[in-house]
Amino acid sequence: MIVLLSPAKSLDYESNLPEMHDTQPRFQEESAQLISKLRGLSKKKLSSLMNLSKDLTELNALRYQEWEADFTDGASRPAAYAFTGEVYRGMDASKWNEGDRVFAQEHVRILSGLHGVLRPLDRIRPYRLEMGIKLPVRRKKNLYDFWQDKLTATLKEELEESSSKVVVNLASNEYAKAVKLDQLDAKVITPVFKDRKGDDLKVVMMYAKHARGEMASYIVKNKITDPEDLKGFESYTFSPKHSNDSEWIFIR
Repeated sequence: MIVLLSPAKSLDYESNLPEMHDTQPRFQEESAQLISKLRGLSKKKLSSLMNLSKDLTELNALRYQEWEADFTDGASRPAAYAFTGEVYRGMDASKWNEGDRVFAQEHVRILSGLHGVLRPLDRIRPYRLEMGIKLPVRRKKNLYDFWQDKLTATLKEELEESSSKVVVNLASNEYAKAVKLDQLDAKVITPVFKDRKGDDLKVVMMYAKHARGEMASYIVKNKITDPEDLKGFESYTFSPKHSNDSEWIFIR
């Protein structure tokens, strides 16, 4: 079973890290190509492309200039501990033990505009590059064109080696589109988290993001490989009435 997550814009490179056996990103050559493209953009173009404030434009332009394909020093850290935001607050990898980290490394995949796909313990440098940005690279018109075939092939290969050919899609729509999910030869389940508002059920984005992270950690801590066990998730209650084969609705 593979769990898909989105990355986060906010980053933490200050908090203490537990000791762990970290790893290197797989698509370093492709990431270097993207960095080369980004370095060639003017700050005005960068600001317009990413809809950034002046301060964020300066920060990210500097990140691109200082970025190196060396993920071994203090300027890098494992992805699950570098990203913050509601998904990662919900996941709270700081509470994982070594067994949890081993399981997560085998089953959790973080989709990334710069790195393609990351395992939780892959070290990364600070960056910002959203998948939905219309950045042409060589003959590819945007990042979806750049990554889709590579990511689909990689995940398909991993699923073929798995005893449970299931994808739990906890990624946002922006990032899930970077994979051709229908070509994975796997059952794809997309959990959706809804809150009761009077007589209505609504996705409250902040709560839904937090719940995605909580479910990812629930899978990791309980070593879940059978999707039926997702129905035991406690923060939200699974609703068979509102669900179908591919979209599982959880209500609170």
